[in-house]
Amino acid sequence: MRAEQRWSAEQIPDLSGRVFAVTGATGGLGLATARALAHRGGLVVLAVRDEEKGRGAAEAIAAERPGAALEVRRLDLADLDSVREFSARMHEAHGRLDVLVNNAGVMAPPRTLSAQGHELQFACNHLGHFALTGLLLDLLHAGRDPRVVTVSSVNHRRARLRFGDLSGERRYAPMAFYNQSKLANAVFGTELHRRLAAAHSPVRSILAHPGYTATRLQHGTPVGLWRLLLGRIGNPLLAQRPERGALPQLYAATWPGVESGAFIGPGGPAELRGAPARVPLAPRAADPETGRRLWEVSERLTGVRFALRAAG
Repeated sequence: MRAEQRWSAEQIPDLSGRVFAVTGATGGLGLATARALAHRGGLVVLAVRDEEKGRGAAEAIAAERPGAALEVRRLDLADLDSVREFSARMHEAHGRLDVLVNNAGVMAPPRTLSAQGHELQFACNHLGHFALTGLLLDLLHAGRDPRVVTVSSVNHRRARLRFGDLSGERRYAPMAFYNQSKLANAVFGTELHRRLAAAHSPVRSILAHPGYTATRLQHGTPVGLWRLLLGRIGNPLLAQRPERGALPQLYAATWPGVESGAFIGPGGPAELRGAPARVPLAPRAADPETGRRLWEVSERLTGVRFALRAAG
């Protein structure tokens, strides 16, 4: 594991003329990512569930960098109809997309179903991003140095995919299903890399994780032990700020030498904090059969099929 010891947001190359879309850009990692990209000259689409909060985030960024190129567009990743509407608006407004940062997520709520009847964390964290990536793939193919950056977690290593009960109907545990969604992110990003490479696509699929970062996700966990450990005790003592936690996904989104299929996380002890580094995937996340199976399930549940052809 090699850390880029001195890499910081100040080293992001000039992004003038490039188009980025960042999901979950109203706070935490998403806002830190959008801010850093805009500060380096990128046109940043803030894909947000709450447009009022999105406009507030855009105003805050513009106050720091007058003239920043920012758009606010509504996207509820837990509703596949909203994902399709967002994609349609992106196609109307832009002829290309250079980088998609699949950042948004929910963490450990009580069992809740999405608009289409899927468990909320799997729906928002994985299915919504799977569908969004597939629907925007043609814009990415038209982009310059195009990339899909999917944000996972160190927690993907303690998870398994419950293919027989993805909705949690038989048994549901909030953190176990959060971990499952983060494993799904890792499996998706890796399988997407395989399929893009087989099709000789110019699009890179790169995974990232923020280590232990203080965000609003932890405060959204149910009242009890998890909120106490993650939010009230862990964050003040151990967590890094979102500006630091966002560095791996910013590195994945902007640094020229990052390879498709790489997993970028903090290079410090236990990958909880530190400078961006290439880190290992859990074996089950890298398993081709698991990737194929999740891909097929995701196509069936979303109705989205990627416009990719295997090399002949």
